[in-house]
Amino acid sequence: MAVSSVSEEELNEQRFFIQRVRAVTHLFGHTPLAFTHSYGCQQNVSDGEKIDGMLAEMGFGFTDSPENADLVLYNTCAVRENAENRVFGNVGALKHYKEKNPEMVIAVCGCMVQQEHIAERMKQRFPFVDLIFGTHVQHRFPELLYGIYEKGRRIVCTPESDGVVAEGLPVRRSEKFRASVPIMYGCNNFCTFCVVPKVRGRERSREPAEVIAEVRGLVESGYKEILLLGQNVNSYGKDKGMNFPELLRQLDGFDGEYLIEFMTSHPKDCSHELIDVIADSRHISHHLHLPVQSGSDRILKLMNRHYDTAKYLELVDYAKSRIPDIQLTTDIIVGFPGETREDFLMTLELMKRVKYDSAYTFIYSRREGTKAAEMEDPVSGEEKGKWFRELLDVQGSLGEKAYERYVGSTLRVLCTGRGRTDEKLLTGRSRQNIIVDFAGGDELIGQFADIRIVKALPWALVGEPEG
Repeated sequence: MAVSSVSEEELNEQRFFIQRVRAVTHLFGHTPLAFTHSYGCQQNVSDGEKIDGMLAEMGFGFTDSPENADLVLYNTCAVRENAENRVFGNVGALKHYKEKNPEMVIAVCGCMVQQEHIAERMKQRFPFVDLIFGTHVQHRFPELLYGIYEKGRRIVCTPESDGVVAEGLPVRRSEKFRASVPIMYGCNNFCTFCVVPKVRGRERSREPAEVIAEVRGLVESGYKEILLLGQNVNSYGKDKGMNFPELLRQLDGFDGEYLIEFMTSHPKDCSHELIDVIADSRHISHHLHLPVQSGSDRILKLMNRHYDTAKYLELVDYAKSRIPDIQLTTDIIVGFPGETREDFLMTLELMKRVKYDSAYTFIYSRREGTKAAEMEDPVSGEEKGKWFRELLDVQGSLGEKAYERYVGSTLRVLCTGRGRTDEKLLTGRSRQNIIVDFAGGDELIGQFADIRIVKALPWALVGEPEG
């Protein structure tokens, strides 16, 4: 199945259905209200903003509670079992609201239901769910919703696909000064523990001109922080004639004060060129999230990660040499099938060698349809739990010292809201993507400020405005 772009004709068809839905909801006698929630990664949150954009054009307002909603939509995540269980629990709780308001439309979409066995489970266990649709037909949401109103029966639409790219969808952004911009979709890496290629399709990049125009428009509109998204941003542009470092160079060239973040970087595609671009930039964050997953070469091979610890550490050393104030973060999986105590200890040693500022750590979660799900897994859950707690202790001791190097320095901080450590304070993030709390008035929210750091915590910094 070939990857394709959604044509203007197809988008016009969806615009037609937007108007048809508006005509239906106009008969409600009130502004219809939608409650939407996106689980999981920033890519899902970005998808949710497009869904909200389409709902707004269809005449919906929004509510913070499903109880009073005319439409409830859950945009789901498939990365870990716990996320799926939360969705099942929350969808089950909607039955009561549906009984009180039979006209309520309940929709479940996204990665979770793109899996055939999950979609079937959803159909069987939750007959009151009206609409189930997968990741490859998100742009057809107006058409699918109109079908619910017109036919009065449930619709399930989860076709298999290598993926599409749909430009021009409306977006209802959740914040006024921070924005997410997907630059590519899907993944070709096929890590043996990961279901993403199965539910998101193959790698496909947006046209460079589309990305550049969108980011330029956001900067000109006053957005201060822009997060570039992709399952593996380092693979961007292989089919477009512009690689990721060159895209960053272009996005770094606009006038104004703004910050470019990106996630996620796969170590196998991370390059010296990328690190050099970050080091030489005016606007790119000095934060590199570089998921290692394991410190054992044997386990990395079983995971199909396409790098070893020597390559990984060489990248880390180069990044630290070119960007002395860089913040390094990572993902680590504990208890991958076949992992031994010796393998686990290698992970601890790598953590001590790198000295991560923070780490996102997980006990392995079996995902149906992945190769790892078929591997022997002799280590008990209890033993994995012990390893996990040991890993947290190691990272905790590293984290306590990681931010001490900033005490006495001045950081440029984008203020994002009320404080994390004290509600009387403001909070923001530095160019290194570090949380910084400081005193100040609400007029600073959405603005940059120079903050002198006076205290380091294991997970944040505390400072005071200069001047």
